[in-house]
Order: sequence, then C-alpha cells, then structure tokens
Amino acid sequence: MSVVLDSLKDFFGNYMLMSAVVAWLSAQIIKIFTGAFQNRKMSLKTLLFSSGGMPSSHAAAVVALAISAGLSQGFGSPVFAVCGIFSIIVMIDASGVRYETGKQSQVINKMVEELFSGDMDMLNIGLKELVGHTPFQVFMGFLLGIVVAAIMYFVM
Repeated sequence: MSVVLDSLKDFFGNYMLMSAVVAWLSAQIIKIFTGAFQNRKMSLKTLLFSSGGMPSSHAAAVVALAISAGLSQGFGSPVFAVCGIFSIIVMIDASGVRYETGKQSQVINKMVEELFSGDMDMLNIGLKELVGHTPFQVFMGFLLGIVVAAIMYFVM
C-alpha cells in the first residue's frame, strides 16, 4: 500500500509533468469560453475533444514542459534542449501542417456538399475542419505555457 501511495505522491509531485498537464487543462477550459464568444454557444465537448481553437493547448503544454525543464534542470541542460526542440516542432506543426489540413477539409467538405446537394450522409463524409491553429492561437498557448510553468514553479 505504501508503494502505491509513494508512487502517486511522486506522480502528482512531478513539477514538469504537472506544469504540462495544468497548462493543457487551462487552455482547454479557456477554449470553452473563447469558443462560446466566437460561436455564441457553450460546448463542454470542447473541454476534452477539441484540437483547434484559442489558445493552442498543444503549445501551452509543450512550452510549460520546456520552461519547467529549464527552471528545474537548468536552461543549459539536455532535458531543456530536448523539451525546447520538441516544443518548436509541435508549435510549427500546429500552425503549419495541421492548420493547412483544416483549410483543405473546408474545401473538400464544400465540394462534396455541392456535388451531392448537401447530402453528406450519402458518402459518410464530413471532414473535421478545425484541426490546427493560427499563429496567434499558438502564440497565446506559448504565453499560457510560460505563465503556468512559472506559477507552478513557485507553488510546487
């Protein structure tokens, strides 16, 4: 029993992991409100399942991970280097490839809708259009990740 409790304590006491989780969760919660403002409706589905929107939860999580690695291991450490490079790759992907994929999905969905008179069920298609982020959404996730890692540093 003691081993389980010690393991749970280690898990929840892991500053780097908790910073990333709290940053991700914070971004997902913020998305509920930014999505409600933009779409004029609240969606709790957004909390767990959205992959686009404002701010980028991917950017928030990886930046919080990198900053927490720098604060706890040193900004010259190999751990920070790996986390930093990982963060850059994720943010470029979120605002590049995934954003373009979403734009392509919009075009394909519109083409299918026009070709089949709006009967998308005929093809069982309806590609997800919100899969990436604008550079501003990634930047806001980046800032959120820094703030969360700094706050968690003083809390933990």
